[in-house]
Amino acid sequence: MWPQVALESMMTILPRTQPPALSLPLVGGGTIDDLELGTGVDGRFTLMVFYRGLHCPVCRKQLRELDAELDALREAGVGRVVAISMDTLKRASISIEDWELSRLPIAYGLSEEQARQWGLFISSGFKKGEPELFSEPGMVILDSDNTVFWATVSSMPFGRMPIKAIIHGIEYVTEEKYPARGVVAP
Repeated sequence: MWPQVALESMMTILPRTQPPALSLPLVGGGTIDDLELGTGVDGRFTLMVFYRGLHCPVCRKQLRELDAELDALREAGVGRVVAISMDTLKRASISIEDWELSRLPIAYGLSEEQARQWGLFISSGFKKGEPELFSEPGMVILDSDNTVFWATVSSMPFGRMPIKAIIHGIEYVTEEKYPARGVVAP
């Protein structure tokens, strides 16, 4: 029998609202607080990528692509980028080394409670190499006023938006002065 979670207890990340506070350590030292997420520093937007962890080959592909596209993201207006998982420091460090990530900040130690606050799905490991619990993937773009501009979550490892599509989307919303969508204004 799978555990049931009441829908009322799951927080939904809504556009144009402040996301839950989040302070996590970064591999290599410091915390995500040092990145000044959601402040518009070095570009209007912040991209937060929640990934499943070291065990996930789809995450490996996504984070390698993200690491390679950091300059293009900055040119499009994304000043800050961070990848976040429930992995331990050891597992997150192995990811950086094995996946050959050279510039992407990696935060670790996301708790189950924090993952749920951010609207992420939680899975139980069942294959060798999977941790007991881990979050499924999600992406959140924060605007310069630290409100959610765009968010997507998945209950499976596949179906993630390619980084180039995000870059094109950011360029479009900037050029067209396109507002955050998904919430009917009061």
